[in-house]
Amino acid sequence: MGAEQKLGNLGIVTTTLETVVNWGRTGAMWPMLFGLACCAIEMIATQAASYDVSRFGMELMRASPRQSDLMIVAGRVSRKMAPVLRRLYDQMPEPKWVLAMGDCASCSGVFNNYALVQGVDEIVPVDVYVAGCPPRPEALIDGILKLHEKVRGESITRWA
Repeated sequence: MGAEQKLGNLGIVTTTLETVVNWGRTGAMWPMLFGLACCAIEMIATQAASYDVSRFGMELMRASPRQSDLMIVAGRVSRKMAPVLRRLYDQMPEPKWVLAMGDCASCSGVFNNYALVQGVDEIVPVDVYVAGCPPRPEALIDGILKLHEKVRGESITRWA
C-alpha cells in the first residue's frame, strides 16, 4: 500500500531542506560586474534580449560585492589588479562562487608575460571555467548551468 492510497490525493510534495535551499540558490544567483577585457562584452551580451540570462534568476549584475554571490571574472588579470580582485572576493558573503570566463582568465591565454596572472585560480578558488577567446554568450550560459548543477549537489552544512 503506497502513500497515495493512505493519504489520498492531497498534492503533498516531500523533499529535503538541502534540496530546497540549493534550488533557491540556483534560482537567485546575483553576479558581480568584473569585466576586464574583451570577454566583458560577451558577458554583457548575455544580459541582452537575445540570450536573456534573466530566465536563470540573474536579473542584473551587481556593482557591489556585498550584494552578489557569483563573481564572473571576464578577461585577463594583471598583477596590479590581483589584490583588488582578492579584496572584492573576500567582501562577498558566503556562499560564493567564481566563474572564470575566457582563456585569459583561465590561463592567461596568449599573453604569457610577467605583468599578467597566469590564471585567476592563483588569486581566488574557481568553480567553473568557460573556454573561448572570447567565449560566446552561449558558452557563458552553459558555464552558468554547470555551476547550477554543482550548487544543487552541495551540502548546506558546508556553509554552516
